[in-house]
Amino acid sequence: MSGVLPVETLADRGPLDGARVASPGHGTHPRVLFVSHTGTMSGAELVLRDAVRPWAGSTALLFEDGAFAGALRDLGLKVRLARSGAALTGLRRDASPLRALPMLGRLGGLALEVARAARACDVVYANSQKAFLLASLPARLVGRPLIWHLHDILDGAHFGRAQRLVQARLANLCAARVVVPSQAAADAFLRAGGRPSLVTVVPNGLDLDRDPRPAAALRAELGLPAGPLIGVFSRLAPWKGQDVVLEALAELPGVRCIVVGAPLFGEDAYAAHLRDRAAARGLSDRVLFLGQRGDVPALMQAVDAVVHPSVDPEPFGRTLVEAMLAGVPVIATDAGASAEILDGGAVGTLVPPRRPDRLAAALAELFDAPDAFVARTRRARERAIARYGAAEMQRALADLILRVAARA
Repeated sequence: MSGVLPVETLADRGPLDGARVASPGHGTHPRVLFVSHTGTMSGAELVLRDAVRPWAGSTALLFEDGAFAGALRDLGLKVRLARSGAALTGLRRDASPLRALPMLGRLGGLALEVARAARACDVVYANSQKAFLLASLPARLVGRPLIWHLHDILDGAHFGRAQRLVQARLANLCAARVVVPSQAAADAFLRAGGRPSLVTVVPNGLDLDRDPRPAAALRAELGLPAGPLIGVFSRLAPWKGQDVVLEALAELPGVRCIVVGAPLFGEDAYAAHLRDRAAARGLSDRVLFLGQRGDVPALMQAVDAVVHPSVDPEPFGRTLVEAMLAGVPVIATDAGASAEILDGGAVGTLVPPRRPDRLAAALAELFDAPDAFVARTRRARERAIARYGAAEMQRALADLILRVAARA
């Protein structure tokens, strides 16, 4: 463990005596208010979508409408849309806290909505940083314990010093627990000033059924080209590093790439830059930009390798686990939680961030001797099934909610 100080992990925690998670909301089970700032389906929202499955009948307060609201309704949650949610539009997570000053009135109205909703519940569960910042003080004001699910790395690559300080101090003051998906995320929270006693590491979990058909059949069905093919799967954003993959491809004649994802949070200029860069490097016929897709598992199985090229530390890396479950080789930058997920490189290839030459060399090695990666890929799938299942994540989070409610 690389943490500055020890934090609670799944292995440290036993179940709450006598607690059952089968039917929350009935009898002694707590009423949970899940708070999320966005209606867009991204990594954190996919985690919450899976985490709330045992909590049908609970309430979700969203700051905006969208596909996420529909997904939560389908799972039996009562969805409330905050009337003042538009106050957060345009307030980016990497912006200075001073940017919030002109909208303090609207943010205050949103905080009051959170407080009213919190009074009707036993536990508040904030699923994002914006949700936490808006829910922390209202939850404390009405005397409800708050769990913050922190899906980010609190470091200088993503947040300013003032932001990190405010978030850590608010957590120390208002949070009953802070859930993080990796030791890397826990370490960053501690370095920002968070208390070790607050932190619980619960790895993100997901379940994917593997298509039994061979990759060639899947490629034909999906309309993908034959020959060496890699895939990059994440939203289009500068820190996700898709531009590094383009530079590596320039050194690998004959290798093609699918880029799956869209600019979800105002990164349209970067998306345009990627297309321009591909054209400038003569890669337009070898790079397919597929946009946001709902068939990612099939696309992953159809490629020869999945590349995860983030240039800044990742708090987790859902794409890595999806690729491991898909049974394809994984190449990832050694930043954040990637090494944890890939067992220090034992079940995947780790390369330094921002090094297209090293990425190109790793891909060349893979295509020169693909059979050498078969055993490693099999171990990767076994590891993903054993450590990163949705049921284990649901159990761990539900147990944590029960414990927090019992202490309150």
